Amino acid sequence: MNAVQLQQAVNVSVFKQVQDTTQAQASILLEGLANTTQNVQAQASHPTLGQSIDIRA
Repeated sequence: MNAVQLQQAVNVSVFKQVQDTTQAQASILLEGLANTTQNVQAQASHPTLGQSIDIRA
């Protein structure tokens, strides 16, 4: 295997590792977001509270 092929193989391997890590982090982030959303909805005193913002001066 020459140097170019070795470099390409290493690059592909590193790319796959980064991709797997990013996918795992995204999954954890989405799971945490879902849990936070459920907690906020459970704590809300009114079902529509906080769904709109009045920006009038």
